[in-house]
Amino acid sequence: MRKQVQQKDQVIIRFAGDSGDGMQLTGDRFTSETAAFGNDLSTLPNFPAEIRAPAGTLPGVSSFQLHFADHDIMTPGDAPNVLVAMNPAALRANLADLPRGAEIIVNTDEFTPRALAKVGYASNPLVDGSLEAYSVHPVGLTSMTVEALKGLDISKKDAERAKNMFALGLLSWLYHRPTEGTITFLESKFASKPEIMKANIKAFQAGWSFGETTEDFAVSYEVKPAALPAGRYRNISGNVALAYGLIAASQLSELPIFLGSYPITPASDILHELAKHKRFGVMTFQAEDEIAGVGAALGASFGGALGVTTTSGPGLALKAETIGLAVSLELPLIVCDIQRSGPSTGMPTKTEQADLLQAMYGRNGEAPVAIVAPRSPSDCFDIAIEAVRIATKYRTPVLVLSDGYLANGSEPWRLPDLDTLPGLRVEFATEPNHVAEDGTAEFWPYLRDPETLARPWAPPGRAGLEHRIGGIEKSDGRGDISYDPANHDFMVRTRQAKIDGIARDIPPLDVEDPAGPPGGGARVLVLGWGSTYGPIGAACRRVRAAGLDIAQAHLRHLSPFPANTADVLKAYDKVLIPEMNLGQLALLIRGRYLVDAIAYNQVTGLPFKAEELATVIEDVIASV
Repeated sequence: MRKQVQQKDQVIIRFAGDSGDGMQLTGDRFTSETAAFGNDLSTLPNFPAEIRAPAGTLPGVSSFQLHFADHDIMTPGDAPNVLVAMNPAALRANLADLPRGAEIIVNTDEFTPRALAKVGYASNPLVDGSLEAYSVHPVGLTSMTVEALKGLDISKKDAERAKNMFALGLLSWLYHRPTEGTITFLESKFASKPEIMKANIKAFQAGWSFGETTEDFAVSYEVKPAALPAGRYRNISGNVALAYGLIAASQLSELPIFLGSYPITPASDILHELAKHKRFGVMTFQAEDEIAGVGAALGASFGGALGVTTTSGPGLALKAETIGLAVSLELPLIVCDIQRSGPSTGMPTKTEQADLLQAMYGRNGEAPVAIVAPRSPSDCFDIAIEAVRIATKYRTPVLVLSDGYLANGSEPWRLPDLDTLPGLRVEFATEPNHVAEDGTAEFWPYLRDPETLARPWAPPGRAGLEHRIGGIEKSDGRGDISYDPANHDFMVRTRQAKIDGIARDIPPLDVEDPAGPPGGGARVLVLGWGSTYGPIGAACRRVRAAGLDIAQAHLRHLSPFPANTADVLKAYDKVLIPEMNLGQLALLIRGRYLVDAIAYNQVTGLPFKAEELATVIEDVIASV
């Protein structure tokens, strides 16, 4: 039967099932083939916090959403066009997100009376008419997979586990995805288990063949490659990009990386990734706790390495005293906080950006640090290099505020031209830097660079450069312990001035305003930071498509703010700040610049939807 092929400019697919159904793997494979095909894409993995959540329950549903297109896109999409539901729980948990007319591919084998009752279905939605608003494709994924794998030397349970590959094969046929990469992946993943490898490959091919032959899918769809800038691309997640950026910064600075880390969701992947790259001089230390991890990293910085520690919000609280020690010692230290929903354990697999005030002020005393935040998964690479540049040049801790949405999400990343990366080579102190009154040369560990206010970096082991370290206040210049009130006041102000001075060394806040320059075009500015960049950008596109003027600016440097921030803010009648917290950046903007910013806040554990933000923006424009 010859089937019709329809062209689409974009598609949003969501795979959903139990944690044990392999939805994350299925989504990853579909994403990899989509990236290889050349589409622009953005993903949103969403999974339970429990390692093995109760099967068949709503809290146990795991999902993976992928938005791919033949043009530039900025988010994983607001609502799926296609839902693959592996059981009743997956259907019930995701049905409210579907627009009318969406396609639902549902595994009918799992719709048993017991499974339906477990999630509160009084009747079977596949036959009671409650899904009439959707295009439903009932497929016996489990039974068809078991039938396709007859003759293989595997158990029925192992055969049933391959149903996700059957679903992947069907979706790969439906959207004309390549298959060679998935087969190669399965051959590698299950190389030590030949029968399991054969089962998964056969299930994948059976799903493809089912799509090709069944009458239930009379139409397949094609989404052409996107017209992206020329270059070599790969699909990359935020955590992997951050790890690669740290490795690149290590090479550029000629400093070995030392990562002191304790596993914590959603930051652990950085530890896992860096541990793979010892050939680049990467040393990874899985510490016994968060405090040991940051202490080891700071010790590595004192020793002349690039000290890095990774964590999430609860771990950042535990690291606070050692970060304050790094402020006092004025040593470079990279602290990567991959934010998640709190407080306390909160919702550890869900995203949030509520650690900004903790990063800014969450230490005792006046302990200023530099803060940067990536805006997309691929930007995590660039922000890691920028964090190392600031930390090594200004001898300061730098906090990188990513979040679970960026960490686990992925997008195409164009590999950079190495010649365009900044030079980060560090000069250590090699000789005394001060002449005493008696004419002898001596080393003053707090004798500062007049431009950056950075002190010399003098790793131990060089005769004549010995100096005192520790958390007690030091005297300016000489670095001796000092309880002098005037000296303490001077040192506190100097450390703050050093951070403030970074503003001279970072790009100005850029404004995207097609209607004109700041103050000469739109009257409303949407200001964001971190992972809100994609939803804000997509929302602004919708607003402009509706004929309204709107300006957008995004902060990648949060401490200090770019030098022109005040001028940008004052050029607009209204400033709207969407955040996945209760208004932390809005509080800082109001206090620092006396701008009555409008806060729009959400703490659902999920990123903003573009349609929702577009409505909010239009309401603010109407109020001007």
